[in-house]
Amino acid sequence: MEILKQNDLFSKYYAHWIRIYKEGAIRDVTMAKYRMTLKWVKELAPNLKLSELNRTVYQQLLNDYALHHEKQTTMDFHHQLKGAILDAVDDGLLDRDPTRKAIIKGKSSREKKPKFLNQFELHSLIKNLNLEDNINWDWLILLIAKTGMRFSEALGLTPIDFDFSYQTVAINKTWDYKGDGGFLPTKNKSSIRKIQIDWQTTSQFARLVKGIKDDDPIFINGKVYNSTINNILYRHCKRLDIPTISIHGLRHTHASVLLFAGVSMASVARRLGHSSMTTTQKTYLHIIHELENQDTDLIIRSISQLV
Repeated sequence: MEILKQNDLFSKYYAHWIRIYKEGAIRDVTMAKYRMTLKWVKELAPNLKLSELNRTVYQQLLNDYALHHEKQTTMDFHHQLKGAILDAVDDGLLDRDPTRKAIIKGKSSREKKPKFLNQFELHSLIKNLNLEDNINWDWLILLIAKTGMRFSEALGLTPIDFDFSYQTVAINKTWDYKGDGGFLPTKNKSSIRKIQIDWQTTSQFARLVKGIKDDDPIFINGKVYNSTINNILYRHCKRLDIPTISIHGLRHTHASVLLFAGVSMASVARRLGHSSMTTTQKTYLHIIHELENQDTDLIIRSISQLV
């Protein structure tokens, strides 16, 4: 087993840390982010030794990275490095934590495209989908809009996942559309769930999945690309003159429609398969603020009547 020393390069230590603690423990897409972070460390600090890592040196590394990236991306870079550095402190390779009180900088964020549709826009989209007698991509768009499931979760659905008697669909696997295909585990344990669906969607899919083997993926027929479905959704949105969103934006749309309808944060979090309610709160903070403003108006109207 390789024993690392304080005089080793920081990039060497980080590469070793990724290999020991991350390989086989995280999804490939997350591993790719750690490897990209390693690539940037090698580029920005090729000669930096672990023993030279103090608060000033670490802050300069973050500043150099921030010159090329937005603030949120720099924050992600910081978090991926911090885990390794704290382990170096625990292992006695560093005397103290150089990431303490780090300042996160970054380039100004580009103007963000809308992430979700409002209820009227969603209704227009669903009304104009081409829902044929056989499975097509518009059926997948409908299902994600009505359930809020992730794209990979929808691709991983098989007929046996539907319980038509109880009007539920079970999420217990995903489809590896970024790799070579095949079933994969869900993002986390919280992602394993049952989603209640309406009677109309239930009866539609009961008819559509007839003739498909119980354990065959419903939507898969060859290689699937995220861009293909995004392009279909883009054309629908352009045709209807509504905001152009991605397929993941349908998940945000589903959650926002429920929150504005008064569904509790806890119920939305469970439906989306979030690991904690904090994730839901952070993702939909703008909606929470808007709802709070509505609550304030309601409170004022209510107490003004107490005369």
